[in-house]
Amino acid sequence: MQISYNWLKQFIKLDWPSHKTAELLTDLGLEVEGITPFESVKGGLKGIVVGQILSCEKHSNADTLKLTSVDIGSGVPVQIVCGAPNVAKGQKVPVATIGTTLYTPEGEAWQIKKGKIRGEESLGMICAEDELGLGSDHDGIMVLDESLVPGTPCSEVFGVERDEVFEIGLTPNRADAMSHFGVARDLKAGLRQQEVDKELITPSVSQFGIDNRSLKVQVTVDDSKAAPRYCGVTISNLKVKPSPDWLQNRLRAIGVKPINNVVDVTNYVLHDLGQPLHAFDAERIHEHKIIVKTLPEGTKFMTLDGEERSLHEDDLMICDAEKPMCIAGVFGGINTGVTEKTKAIFLESAYFNPVSVRKTAKRHGLNTDASFRFERGIDIENVEYALKRATLLIRELAGGDITSDIVDFYPKRTDEQQVFLTFRKTYSLIGQEIAQDTIKSILASLDIKVKSVTEAGLGLSIPSYRVDVQREVDVIEEILRIYGYNNIDFKNKLNASIATTHKFEDYKLQHTIGDFLAAQGFFEIMANSLTSPEYSDFLGDGFGKSDVSMLNPLGTELSVMRQSLLFSGLEAVSYNINRRNRDLKFFEFGKTYHQTDKSRIEKKRLSLFLTGNRYGDSWAIAEKRTDFYYLKSIVTNILERLGIPETIPIPTENPIFSEGLTLTVNSKALISVGTVRQSILKKMDIKQETLYAEFDWDHLMVLAKKNEISFREIPKYPEVKRDFALLLEDSITFQQVYELGRRTEKKLLKHINLFDVYKGDKLPEGKKSYAVSFTLQDSQGTLTDKQIDKIMDKLQRSYKEELGGELR
Repeated sequence: MQISYNWLKQFIKLDWPSHKTAELLTDLGLEVEGITPFESVKGGLKGIVVGQILSCEKHSNADTLKLTSVDIGSGVPVQIVCGAPNVAKGQKVPVATIGTTLYTPEGEAWQIKKGKIRGEESLGMICAEDELGLGSDHDGIMVLDESLVPGTPCSEVFGVERDEVFEIGLTPNRADAMSHFGVARDLKAGLRQQEVDKELITPSVSQFGIDNRSLKVQVTVDDSKAAPRYCGVTISNLKVKPSPDWLQNRLRAIGVKPINNVVDVTNYVLHDLGQPLHAFDAERIHEHKIIVKTLPEGTKFMTLDGEERSLHEDDLMICDAEKPMCIAGVFGGINTGVTEKTKAIFLESAYFNPVSVRKTAKRHGLNTDASFRFERGIDIENVEYALKRATLLIRELAGGDITSDIVDFYPKRTDEQQVFLTFRKTYSLIGQEIAQDTIKSILASLDIKVKSVTEAGLGLSIPSYRVDVQREVDVIEEILRIYGYNNIDFKNKLNASIATTHKFEDYKLQHTIGDFLAAQGFFEIMANSLTSPEYSDFLGDGFGKSDVSMLNPLGTELSVMRQSLLFSGLEAVSYNINRRNRDLKFFEFGKTYHQTDKSRIEKKRLSLFLTGNRYGDSWAIAEKRTDFYYLKSIVTNILERLGIPETIPIPTENPIFSEGLTLTVNSKALISVGTVRQSILKKMDIKQETLYAEFDWDHLMVLAKKNEISFREIPKYPEVKRDFALLLEDSITFQQVYELGRRTEKKLLKHINLFDVYKGDKLPEGKKSYAVSFTLQDSQGTLTDKQIDKIMDKLQRSYKEELGGELR
């Protein structure tokens, strides 16, 4: 939110430098994230001075150029070559001196330099209106008032306004501070705590009065729950034209584009007092009737941006006798807006239900200054006052008469929230005692009225504009905010209790595996749990029915909870590849969300992503691509690190993989690992092979906790290795070879390793050769040749009988 310092000073006369005010606002909870200078004319006309043309002669080498001598107040006239058709001797003109920076209409800067034009020296430039940013005219140079003195800065002549704009990171609960008046109100409370007493200047509306009752608009509110208060008044015989400079400068300073005097006043009051307003062209209100109601589902309505929207049955609309005119609290319609032909208006000021406005705005993908305030809750008691304030400003700037009584639909008045504040609770939450007089002073500065006083605490009445203060703890937060967090004493002693935790706590194992993966060159990512529903189509038929959908999504692309970590990770992969970071290793701990017939389910997952080269570019290491086996080795190491028993791999049926495996324990899927299908990669704009593994982390934790770590001495006796070159059918997998070897010799066989696979012309058709090594070891003694030969013979027989394997 942008707050103009000059505008702020209209409410509270303060001569502090901006940085000091920013520090106080930040201490009060209105964090100032930056301060931006503003000038009503870009560049502030620095280096532009008034000059008097002493002589004007024809250029000797150009028919359209003039050679002028100009007095710029320096005591020595300067020569300037000028091509404007209206330049003449005796004129007072704006002169850009050497070194001055000017700006094009597009904002591009360029500098005035000493130079020669057709052989004649030129020491500056006599400027046109558009060259100074004062208008769009470029037919000739500007001619100034003859009474001006040469050398006078043009910034003084044209009244360039300079301002500083605070960028405030407003928290969603601070609806009361969504205006310059609201910020000034907080600033006054903070200054009072620092013993700087400043008056809060409230704009007067005492001059409001009805001129006649010649234009009455009948207002009917059908839905008082969605529109608890609705006010309006008519203004006739006004003239729509550009706003005066002071109003345009105020709006431009905070990034609002001026439109015309009527619309600018509504925007001004919105940022001035925090009350959204809307002006309707009264001549376009059919039968001079306004009806606040909802319309049937699918009703078409064209908004000010020229887009036709299909209305929801719960969208609250401002209608006349025959058509909708405005989406209440969100956006106006294109057919009833104020134009330069408008002669009379109906000015609306209302309080709309925050929930209703938010749902409507989200449904239509709209985020306006009005909806921003209505969604958070404005002051319902400020509605009529803001209407009068805007009416008086419009009458001042556009003329006209107030031609109706104020219509004020307010059937059920809102009572101020009552809260009892206990001193004991206050001291307990703050951490130290604050004098009761100080507490009362802070509450008074916040317009919180003390209704009763007891030894235990205070009975309080909360002002209507503090919609976020509902409970005792909210009041305590307000007291602490104004008292100052920096004024709370810190104790030298720190008390803490030691919590007993299990060695297999989730977070501990996450740290263990995270550290392992980081050591392997992986980077951890944290992705949004919200995602696009179209990703469910890639997960297979029926997955769309399992989506957990958001009631009020930020947009279609973030409208469901993710059912897989794959797509959010691929978004990160695509983002990096598009920025030439092609060798990637990512991991993420996250949750997936699933809708069942009876409930919703959360599942914790660990995902791994690999793409590109295994290692970065290096002269010492040859380029090597990541592949399935590299990813599977990472997966295997994770399982070993957690002490998970051996898994059984089966071909995966997961539709996200073109090929891969599902590792199971006790017939339950634990990990899916494989190569991501090309159709998915194409959708994500990824052109290189990408590998993915997803762990069922919840199941993994259950298995890890069953792992009992026991001590075992390092064997004293040596290992023995023997190799087989087995000729096998092409359909036989190493997993079958491994499992059969383990079953055949359970006591002395420690490791089985596949170190070569051969397929070629020298082998019979349909055959392949596995080179397998076997590691044997006896913890009780050195193995003899007889023992080794016996084991190897037994292994050979098993492979021949069960797998048809023969030694080559």
